[in-house]
Amino acid sequence: MKIWIVSSGSSEDASENSLQEESMYRKWIKRLLDIIISGAGLLILSPLLLILWILVRCKLGSPVLFTQERPGRKEKIFKLYKFRTMTDARDENGNLLPDEVRLTAFGKMLRSTSLDELPEFNRGVLEVLRQPLEDRQITISRIKSTISYPANLMLIASMNPCPCGYYNHPTKACVCSPGQVQKYLNKISGPLLDRIDIQIEIVPVPFDKISDQRQGESSNIIRQRVIKARQMQERRYTEYTGIYCNAQMNSKLLAMYAQPDAKGLALLKNAMERLNLSARAYDRILKVARTIADLEGAEQILPNHLAEAISYRNLDRENWAG
Repeated sequence: MKIWIVSSGSSEDASENSLQEESMYRKWIKRLLDIIISGAGLLILSPLLLILWILVRCKLGSPVLFTQERPGRKEKIFKLYKFRTMTDARDENGNLLPDEVRLTAFGKMLRSTSLDELPEFNRGVLEVLRQPLEDRQITISRIKSTISYPANLMLIASMNPCPCGYYNHPTKACVCSPGQVQKYLNKISGPLLDRIDIQIEIVPVPFDKISDQRQGESSNIIRQRVIKARQMQERRYTEYTGIYCNAQMNSKLLAMYAQPDAKGLALLKNAMERLNLSARAYDRILKVARTIADLEGAEQILPNHLAEAISYRNLDRENWAG
């Protein structure tokens, strides 16, 4: 089970010259730098990698490395090489044992060094994200001067609900203590969480839905709806310099374009009090609700838009982790 968090960003239309310069940079300079830097990194780390190779071979078996295919830029498939972290232990029928049995202490240690989930990063590093997520710029202050750089970004990250990954799982039991769960989640601070627009808990898909033969909405139709919503936002903010989408709305624009009706305000008030949401979370909910309304082509934010936006803030619930 995974929790996905998304903080919105925006991008400006680039000029033809800048696109050409970027293309030359990516095609020639960046590619050369990638090869040089990665080659130097492999050379420097080769003694450590050799030792790790031997340890994995002795403790977990072979093959030492396994490959996974991943979609890259422009949907180009590439191969990802990873050290194995589990054994190939099987039962008397030749079937692989459960993951928790095949994951040894050495495998757990090896996994603990990876950085594929948000809480695995140092908390001090994560806290640096607060300013760019809020102000879309980074300010560097020194004794003689202060410089601000643009940092408009979209943050997309994932995390497990606990160290073992089975907290709140519908069928598998979590082996973590309440203290371990809370310690793991506390690596994401409240102020940083406030700046996250969408927090979704992904639960395993039941068999009935996997085997459902009904056709869902195609990606192409969804794409067209997203394009129309972005065009709607561009027209809405034509008069405002530097604002292109709902994520960039300030308090004044929220009052103009994201003001809910009486029923919506009552729903929002109830959610704020029940979930103990902050003022920053209030603004984020309105921005997400405005976007949901745009995707439906609605001029006014309706209670169902607000209800959906509120449902996307899983980690704001005080009792989420017990």
